[in-house]
Formats: sequence, C-alpha cells, structure tokens
Amino acid sequence: MAGRLIYLIGPSGSGKDSLLDAARPRLAERGCRIVRRVITRSAEAVGEAAQGVSPAQFAALEAEGAFALSWHANGLSYGIPREIDEWLAAGHDVLVNGSRGHLAQTRLLYPNLLVVLLTVDQAVLRQRLLARGRESLADIDQRLARNARFAEGLSTAPDVFLLDNSGQLEHTVERLLRCLDGQSACA
Repeated sequence: MAGRLIYLIGPSGSGKDSLLDAARPRLAERGCRIVRRVITRSAEAVGEAAQGVSPAQFAALEAEGAFALSWHANGLSYGIPREIDEWLAAGHDVLVNGSRGHLAQTRLLYPNLLVVLLTVDQAVLRQRLLARGRESLADIDQRLARNARFAEGLSTAPDVFLLDNSGQLEHTVERLLRCLDGQSACA
C-alpha cells in the first residue's frame, strides 16, 4: 500500500519548523518521514534545518529532475527531493513543509494529498515575526495581510485540516498526531 503525502502549510512564523522538530520522534515511531527541503537560503540562516544551496545550484538540481516539487516564493527557491516518491511507493507516510501558493500544483501531482493548514492568531503571529527580526514592520504587515487572504480561502475547504498553533506546542503536536490517525478534528 502506498504511503500518503502530508502537506503542512501555513504562514511564515506560524511555527511549522517548531512543530516538525517537536513531532519528529513521534512521527518517526509511526514510520513517517519528514523531508528536508532544499532552499536558496544560506545554511547559516536561522530557521528550518534545510539544505542551503546557491541559486545556480538550485537551478542545476531542478534541471536534472532532482525535485518532486519545487517553487519560488519570497525571493527564494524551494525544492522537495524526488526521493519522496520512493518513500511513498514503499508505503511510508511523508510529511513536507509545503507552500500555500503551490498547493494546486501539488494536488495535481499527488491527488491523495493530506493538507494540514497550521494557523495562528494574528496577534501571536505578529509577535513571532517581530521577535525573529528578519523583516521590517512594513514587510510584516504585508505578510499578515497575505496570510489573512490565504487563510480565508483555505480554511473553508473540506479537504484541509486546520491545526491551530496559537497555544502550547505540545498540544499542537497531539492534535497533529490525532489528525494523522484519521480523526476528523485537527483544530
């Protein structure tokens, strides 16, 4: 039996990386693989434990067909290694940190996709973005506005599981695991 692709999406600052780090041991116990993305951000940049490559290296990898999924957003390029297809074929569930903007294309390639939308209260999200110190206030305001537009469209989709990460991370991990176990209420 083929595994399922679990596509975690949410705004920058919603805690996707923190959730993945906290859930990693429990997901591994279930045989679920968490994918390490390839990003054109330096390896020293604060954030997820991604493989940092130069734009030229990314373009070469993309041209070679090294990615099952790839997209460009916020001045960066992101790739999901092709090996996920082997893992899925072997029956493993595979969790990727995806892109809301690339969701439609991903659904075409993986029709049995399980979409988990990590949400967070706007005030909490603003605090997290400010604390990161990566962006100007104007950039943060633009991110928050963009998030509100995305969330509005996705939160009512019947095949998208909402997972609120405004509170304790441990509670979010528990809700994620229940969601993956097939319980209908992720939020």
